[in-house]
Amino acid sequence: MILQKGENNCITDVNEVKVGHVTLHEKIDEENTVCTGVTAILPHSGNLFRQKLHVGCSVINGFGKTAGLVQIEELGLLESPIMLTNTFSVGSVKQGALTYMLEQNEEIGDTTGTINIIVGECNDSFLNSIRIQAITPDHAVEAIKNATNHPAEEGAVGAGKGMQCFGYKGGIGTASRIVSSDQEEYTVGCLVVSNFGKSDDALFADWKRKNQDTPDGSIMMIIATDAPLYDRQLNRLAKRCAAGLARTGSNIDHGSGDIAIAFSTANKHHHKANSVFESVTFIRDDHPIMNQLFQAVVESTEEAIISSLKHAETTEGRKGRVLEKAPFK
Repeated sequence: MILQKGENNCITDVNEVKVGHVTLHEKIDEENTVCTGVTAILPHSGNLFRQKLHVGCSVINGFGKTAGLVQIEELGLLESPIMLTNTFSVGSVKQGALTYMLEQNEEIGDTTGTINIIVGECNDSFLNSIRIQAITPDHAVEAIKNATNHPAEEGAVGAGKGMQCFGYKGGIGTASRIVSSDQEEYTVGCLVVSNFGKSDDALFADWKRKNQDTPDGSIMMIIATDAPLYDRQLNRLAKRCAAGLARTGSNIDHGSGDIAIAFSTANKHHHKANSVFESVTFIRDDHPIMNQLFQAVVESTEEAIISSLKHAETTEGRKGRVLEKAPFK
């Protein structure tokens, strides 16, 4: 059984989730082109630091420079936007997101602790002159402020501007699924930055093989759901992204950073709560709807990757390199 798609087949089908992009594309000279960007995912519309969410992650292959996963693994709480960009811009994007969050929360680093900013990355240096380090903290702030709950723009936009997939143009892709039981209905959404795979691995056998020596690449997979789950269960959801990734033909190569983050918009954790105990309602692990949630992650991850290829247009980058639009019929 194939699960029903969400209303817009997008991660923003999960209530309150927003997505924003900033895209940079400028030819500097005959050798150099800026072809990159930033994508921001806002998990809910309130104050993200004061109303944290349960979150989990899975490092499928760890050839990556992501920021913030250590604390996610330790505490299982999300307290910032999830930011996505290129490998050399993790620091700038983290600085921008931090500046934004400090402006929203005067207590951070003063009357309370610090904040864990989440930044994921992929290497876009095939098209982007990554050594120029064109992304600034202001671009991260702009991406956050651009975020809306409208259907997210896909393809060669935001963090996906310079990415490749199976030797063709990759980038941002998203999809969603509905799961239901007799009592409840929940939404699962996925957003990816696809930047992986060789042309010989391509998911459609009739695609003309490309001879370009593209790098192993990476993929960031972000899962959102309104199902009431806590961090251990969200770790389990994040792990299922690997199955959706494998369906497309990925071998999860040595040099590929394949990382998934999953969060639930249910059961907000209030930063200033003083009580000794906290009660959380969550779905039983052995309830049949958990299998539907796993299936939703697999299906939406696979479709988000395919959607990133379908929506990405042919793009020219540094040294005159061109990544063509994938030949979907």
